[in-house]
Amino acid sequence: MAKKDTFRVVTRAEDGSLQIRDYPNVEPLLKTHMQIGIDDCSTDLALRGMPIFRGLVGPMPEAKNIVRYESPQVFEVLTKEWSAKPNRKRSRRRTAKPTTEAAEQSVVS
Repeated sequence: MAKKDTFRVVTRAEDGSLQIRDYPNVEPLLKTHMQIGIDDCSTDLALRGMPIFRGLVGPMPEAKNIVRYESPQVFEVLTKEWSAKPNRKRSRRRTAKPTTEAAEQSVVS
C-alpha cells in the first residue's frame, strides 16, 4: 500500500445524492469499518494488498492514486447505469485492395 494513495468512499446521502469522502490514508476507514480481508486477486496490481471492508464494495481504481470503495447501493446503481449506456459503433478502417497490376508486380518480384 503506497503512502500517497487517497482512499475515496462513495455512499448515498439521505436526499439520494452521492456523498463522496476522501481520506489521506486508510486509518480512518479502519476505525469506522471492519476489515474482513485483503485484496489478493485484483487484476490491477496496485490494488493487491489493499483492505476489504464489510459493507463496502472495493477496492477499485479510480485514478492513478485514488482507491475507491462504494456502498452496495451505489455500486448497484452505477453498475446498472454503466451497463445501460449504448455502445458507440466503431467503424472499421478499410484498407484499399491492391490493384491487379500491383498484385502482379509483388508476385513477380
